[in-house]
Amino acid sequence: MKKAEMIHDVAEEANVDKTTAAAVLEAYGLVASAELAEGRDALLPGHLGKIVAKERAARMGRNPQTGESIQIPARMAPAFKASKSLTDRMNA
Repeated sequence: MKKAEMIHDVAEEANVDKTTAAAVLEAYGLVASAELAEGRDALLPGHLGKIVAKERAARMGRNPQTGESIQIPARMAPAFKASKSLTDRMNA
């Protein structure tokens, strides 16, 4: 689904104009990314699930061009965790 299609569908479902729907989606993106940057989870409305901030441990990697071993530092990464109701709906 493209962004314009998402805005259209949200506007239609919420019975608001497309400008309002676009503003709400943009604001949600900003709020969610700020929460994740702070290491907190960002809930997705409508029984979808949540985006969680996961810590990835440091590990050894390999440079594919030279074959040299390199140390990859620990970092935070976003991960999606589906709700039970979404999983059930997809597998019904």
